[in-house]
Amino acid sequence: MNWLATNLISSLLLPPLNLILLGFAGFFLLRRRPALARVLIFVSLAFLGILSMPAVGNRLLAQLEPYPALNPAHLPQADAIVILGAGTYFDAPEYGGDTVDSLALERLRYGARLARLTGLPILVTGGKPAGGKPQATMMQTSLVQDFHVPARWEESHSNTTWENARNSYALLAPTDIRRIFLVTHAWHLPRAVYSFEKAGFRVIPAGTGFTLANKIRIMDFIPQPRGLQASYYAMHEAIGLIWYRLKG
Repeated sequence: MNWLATNLISSLLLPPLNLILLGFAGFFLLRRRPALARVLIFVSLAFLGILSMPAVGNRLLAQLEPYPALNPAHLPQADAIVILGAGTYFDAPEYGGDTVDSLALERLRYGARLARLTGLPILVTGGKPAGGKPQATMMQTSLVQDFHVPARWEESHSNTTWENARNSYALLAPTDIRRIFLVTHAWHLPRAVYSFEKAGFRVIPAGTGFTLANKIRIMDFIPQPRGLQASYYAMHEAIGLIWYRLKG
């Protein structure tokens, strides 16, 4: 199944589209099945509101963060650092073209920090599932220009985390590199670690962008876009991990 088909299917299963479709179904049934229609409309609006609360979205994300942050003073031994791509900021006017998005930039920042602390070489991985330049190429550019830490390897043909793992292993296996720091967001680590271990790596989870779910404020119970985004990421990762385990 290609990247576009996979993402279309996942969009149907995730908020807000799944709740919007549920609400529309309720409106269409108002005349024929008014009782059922009211239930569907209520459920869609209720869950849209609940999942839009940062307190809820952050709590869901936190459940996907089993790996603690690394202690910079006591880092384990590894052979290399692998940084996963995230997305593209297309046609960025201030950069004169495509560049990495904010999620990828967070990963690159932490990967560069690990490289300075350990002296290990970096592999960046990410293709171009949405078009434009390969993510790995843009990641390399950002590492050099923004952090002055170049990557030794670029893997630019993968469109999913599963492919990131397979293609990275094929690239690093001839060099006898097996034990890696795997850099991605903390909530993405369960799916990423599973994929890379299945590919043959010994993985040291190196998460960044941890969710501060315990620091809840009153405003976090008011529906907001960032709450819905957190819920989306959490449900996307949960579904993705289930799918990977079924096919792996």
